[in-house]
Amino acid sequence: MYCPFCQHDHSKVIDSRVIDGGSAIRRRRECNECGGRFTTVEKAILLVVKRNGLTEAFSREKVITGVRRACQGRDVSDDALKRLAQQVEETVRSSGSSQIRANEIGLAILDPLRELDEVAYLRFASVYKSFESADDFEKEIRLMRRRGRE
Repeated sequence: MYCPFCQHDHSKVIDSRVIDGGSAIRRRRECNECGGRFTTVEKAILLVVKRNGLTEAFSREKVITGVRRACQGRDVSDDALKRLAQQVEETVRSSGSSQIRANEIGLAILDPLRELDEVAYLRFASVYKSFESADDFEKEIRLMRRRGRE
């Protein structure tokens, strides 16, 4: 890390703190050359491991895009979709791992989406859980009703 005062390329970390709900790390540093102190903020990258084994950075926008399809024609605001995506990101980051499987993101979407809009939930679940018949919808609706009584 380059010192902003003398441009020396070595510094030591004095203090580290997690900020923004775990999405970034704030580090207090001291230059080994001039003794100047400065702060850096680094985004904590969350990698998504896809089914084919490739990895890519987590994207709230991809969550919103996927959920927006399920919400098509429903009265769900963009703000609600952004809150859902934030909630999903917080859920997957809370695992403490820097890598998460793509299907775990899908699982993290299901509960908040069910609370947001049941029809959108069924649409999303039908694709995510690979429904093959009306029986699959009926089973899922029965599960939703049972959970509603709890």
